[in-house]
Amino acid sequence: MPVVGALLRWRHLRVALQTTLLTVAVAVVLHGVFGPQIGPMNLSTVLTSIHWRGLLVIGVLVLGNLFCTACPMILVRDAGRRFHTPQRSWPRTLRRKWVGLGLLVIVLFSYELFNLWELPRATAFLIVGYFALAFAVDLTFKGASFCKYVCPIGQFNFMASTMAPATLEVRRIETCRSCATSDCIKGRYAAAEPLRLVQRGCELGLFLPTKVGNLDCTLCFDCVQACPHDNIALAVRVPGAELLDTSRRSAIGRLTQRADIAALAIVFTFAALLSAFAMTGPAYALNLALLFLLGLVVAPFVLLTTAATMTRTLTGQPARSIGATVVACAYTLVPLGLSIWIAHYGFHLLTGILTIVPVTQSAAIDLLGWAALGEPLWRLTGMQSGAVYPIQLGFVLLGTAGSMAMAHGVSLRDYPDRAARASIPWICVILLLAALALWIFGQPMEMRGVGE
Repeated sequence: MPVVGALLRWRHLRVALQTTLLTVAVAVVLHGVFGPQIGPMNLSTVLTSIHWRGLLVIGVLVLGNLFCTACPMILVRDAGRRFHTPQRSWPRTLRRKWVGLGLLVIVLFSYELFNLWELPRATAFLIVGYFALAFAVDLTFKGASFCKYVCPIGQFNFMASTMAPATLEVRRIETCRSCATSDCIKGRYAAAEPLRLVQRGCELGLFLPTKVGNLDCTLCFDCVQACPHDNIALAVRVPGAELLDTSRRSAIGRLTQRADIAALAIVFTFAALLSAFAMTGPAYALNLALLFLLGLVVAPFVLLTTAATMTRTLTGQPARSIGATVVACAYTLVPLGLSIWIAHYGFHLLTGILTIVPVTQSAAIDLLGWAALGEPLWRLTGMQSGAVYPIQLGFVLLGTAGSMAMAHGVSLRDYPDRAARASIPWICVILLLAALALWIFGQPMEMRGVGE
C-alpha cells in the first residue's frame, strides 16, 4: 500500500489535522462564550455532546486512536516549546494511570452532575481549562507526560484502541536488531548539526521492537517518520489480542502486573453502563453521587471479587490472590465496554447528526455576521430513536460475544487444564452486564443536544 505508506511518512499530515481541529475548537469556545446559551443552538454543546463523542468511538472502531492523532493540544504545546524547553521528568511515583483515571471519573461525573450538554459557556470554559492544563504540564515536564499520565480523554482512548483493527508495528525485526541509532524512540538529529533534532521519536517511550498493541500509543506516527529504514507499518491485527498477551512490553511491562490499567478497564466498562443509564427516566429518581458510588465502586468490587473467588475455587488454585485474579481477568470486559460506549454515543450521533447544519448556520451569523450559509434550519435532526435500537442491540451483542471469547482465551492461558470451569464466573458477569445494557437501551432515552 504505497499511498498509505507515503501518507504516514508525510509529517505535515498530522499538522493539517491538528490545525483543522484547533480551528474547530476555537469556534466552539467562541460560540460557547458569545453565542446563545441554549444547548441545542450552540456549537459548544452540540459538537461535543453529539458529533465529537460519536466520531471518536467510530474512529477507534475503524482504525484506532484517531483523536489523539489529530489532537490540537499538541499543536499548542509544540508552539509553546519553541520558546521554553521543559527540563523535568514526570515524577517516578506518579508513573501509573491513577491520576488520569481519577480525572476521567471526575469528568464523567461532572458531565452528568452539572448537565454540561445544556451549558455552552461552561463547556467552553472546560475546553479552555483542558488546553491550559495540557500546556502547563507539557511545558513543565519532558516528553508526552500529559498524554500518558494525565489526560482523561487519552486514557479512555488508550483502552478503547485495544479493540482497534490496526496497530503500528515493525515490518522486519532483523532490521531493528541491526539498527545502530534507535531513531524511532530517540529521534533523528541533523548530520551537520548533531544537537539539532530533525524528527522526534516516540515521546511516550514505546520502543517499537518490544511494543505490543495500542496501549499508550497516540498514533502520532513520529516513530514512522523517524525510522531511517522505513521499517514501521500500520498493520491489521485481531482486535483485543494484545489484552491476552502476558509478555513484557515496552514502557508498560506485563499487563497482569498493572493494577492501574486493570482498574482503567473496569472503570471503562462500568462507566459505559452508568453513562448510558444516566440518560434514562429511572436514573432521574436516583441520587447521582450515590449512583456513581454504587456503579464504579460497590458493584465492580462485589461482582469481580465474587467472580475471582469462584475462579480460584473451581480451578483449585487458592494460592493465587483474589486481586491478582481480578487484574488478570479485568481485560475481558473491554469488548463489552466499548460496544456500550458505541451504542450510547452512536445513539446521540445518529439521532442528532444533522443538527450540525443549523448550528453552524447560527454560529456563522452570531460570530461573523455572515448569512451566506442561510437561515438556520432547526428542523434538521437525524434518525428516529426507535430506528437506532437495532443498531445498539447489534453492537452490544457483538461486544458480549467478544468479551466471552476473551474470557475463554484468558482461561485457556491461565488455566489450560480447567479452562471451561475458570471461564464460568466471568461469562456470568459479562452476561449480567450485557443484560443490563440491553435493558438500559430499551428505555426511553434523552436526546441530548437536540431541540424539541
